[in-house]
Amino acid sequence: VPMLTRAMCDTAIMDFDGLKDLGSGLGTAAVIVMDKSTDVIRAITRLSRFYKHESCGQCTPCREGTGWLWRMMERMATGDMSLDEIDLVEEVTRQIEGHTICALGDAAAWPVQGLIRHFRPEIERRINERQAARTGAAA
Repeated sequence: VPMLTRAMCDTAIMDFDGLKDLGSGLGTAAVIVMDKSTDVIRAITRLSRFYKHESCGQCTPCREGTGWLWRMMERMATGDMSLDEIDLVEEVTRQIEGHTICALGDAAAWPVQGLIRHFRPEIERRINERQAARTGAAA
């Protein structure tokens, strides 16, 4: 489900209503805690790969969406995308969310939505650094 920042977790009430108020939820009631050494973009990319693998392929938004989402997350993790594509990724998650037979599509979309909502500056920094490195290498 959508991730929360440390500041949000400091005061979060870990029940249905408390997490709903923060735009998140317990899902399977598993909590993943990451420290500052974690590459949060890479972590969500790995989750995207998991959901792509687990899709049964029955419904199109999940079958096509999880694969596309994982490939875009791989590009995001390396910074090999444009800043405009961040919004495209989020838009596609909204097309997956709520349009699948089971909850796997929602589960695949929500971590990416949370990443973009709470860590967009980190995503943009990575993309800008990659573009600067390419520009510097070309000069």
